[in-house]
Amino acid sequence: MEGNKMDAKYFSSFRQEFVDVGDGVQINALAGGSGREALLLIHGHPETHLIWRFMAEKLAQRYFTVLVDMRGYGDSSKPQGLPDHSNYSKRTMAQDMIRVMAHYGFRQFHAVGHDRGARVLHRLVLDHPETTLSCTLMDILPTYDMYAGTNEEFATKYWHWFFYIQGNGFPEKLLAADPDYFIHYNLNLKVGPAARANFPEEVLQEYTRCFALPGTIHGIAEDYRASAGIDREYDKADVVPHKKIAVPLCAMWGNNGVVGKLWDVKAGWQVYSDRLRAIGIDKCGHFVPEEQPEVVYNELVRFLDDVDRGTI
Repeated sequence: MEGNKMDAKYFSSFRQEFVDVGDGVQINALAGGSGREALLLIHGHPETHLIWRFMAEKLAQRYFTVLVDMRGYGDSSKPQGLPDHSNYSKRTMAQDMIRVMAHYGFRQFHAVGHDRGARVLHRLVLDHPETTLSCTLMDILPTYDMYAGTNEEFATKYWHWFFYIQGNGFPEKLLAADPDYFIHYNLNLKVGPAARANFPEEVLQEYTRCFALPGTIHGIAEDYRASAGIDREYDKADVVPHKKIAVPLCAMWGNNGVVGKLWDVKAGWQVYSDRLRAIGIDKCGHFVPEEQPEVVYNELVRFLDDVDRGTI
């Protein structure tokens, strides 16, 4: 598997395995470290666990650290979507994460999610707050709120939210025509010029490899279809009445990205958390852990230390 070459380069102390989470789905996971507490890292679109390449080894010196590819992404299973898209709902994908961590012997853990992974994590802490010691969400606001606040600029820059949800295999067929072009286009659209060097061609080629795997584009489309449908129905019970997140929450975002420019991210999360740390990162677009990895690592460790000390 080509991806293993990248894992050997960036995650040399980690061990890869495929974790069975039920219904024939296997999650590609890498685990490393020996800390008394565990840390789960969940990637975003259209990427894989490789987004954590700048900080995973350092985090593993402090925590038992687990990296995953979500279902539909990377080298994880890509089941055919159900008519209601429920097998790609964030509720189902959150259960995948809980089962992965249980496989490694952890019923409680810290968790960090970027982009789509952050949406899975948001649902996880709403449904199963007892499993999480802390929650770090990168470059999102609640999905329900972002749909409700859609304007022309957001729809233009986040066009893929509305493209992926089209039916009858339409996005699957079009994006399969040139995965390499799409990966490069998506990067150039969202990454600030100062961070381009953090995305060498070998990394983009690994993202392209995974995007081009059979079933990936369908799995990603189902992720977005679920968010536009069944996830919003679930959110009506939690997000609409402003249900609080019970665990310490760190919200990070790129000040130069779409989310940071169009929303007051801190105010948005204050509605849902009484234990919030909000961090806007300068010279940073959407791909927060890859664009400003040192800043993100330092802020994340500071937050986790404060959680352990009980000061947040």
